[in-house]
Amino acid sequence: MRYVIAFFALLGVVVASLALHVHYSTELEPCSINAKWDCGIVNHSPYAVIGPVPVAAIGIAGYAAMVVLALARRKRLVLVAALVGLGFSLYLTHIEKDVLLVWCVYCVTSLGIISLITLSSLGWVFADRRR
Repeated sequence: MRYVIAFFALLGVVVASLALHVHYSTELEPCSINAKWDCGIVNHSPYAVIGPVPVAAIGIAGYAAMVVLALARRKRLVLVAALVGLGFSLYLTHIEKDVLLVWCVYCVTSLGIISLITLSSLGWVFADRRR
């Protein structure tokens, strides 16, 4: 299971890196699909940073930490990190849906990835408890 979680977390690093690229880019992005799906609007909004740090950079660091924790077999720490990441991702999804009224393909993909990591880590922890 640790390799599955590490793989999902590496995918998360890639997706968060793409979102970080959008954050710093002024070009037209391929994920700017229509008025409801535009990564540029989301990643250039005031909600895309915490202080001076882009949210996407926090995502990269969080996913990278989960790779390391999963490979080190730190099951409970992976679960804690995944739950924190899922909570933060759900908060950002609320911002997209209810405040910005625009969705980001990378953010929605990241929500899917952190959801899979959370479910996988829950299974990993509880499978170990049954033994």
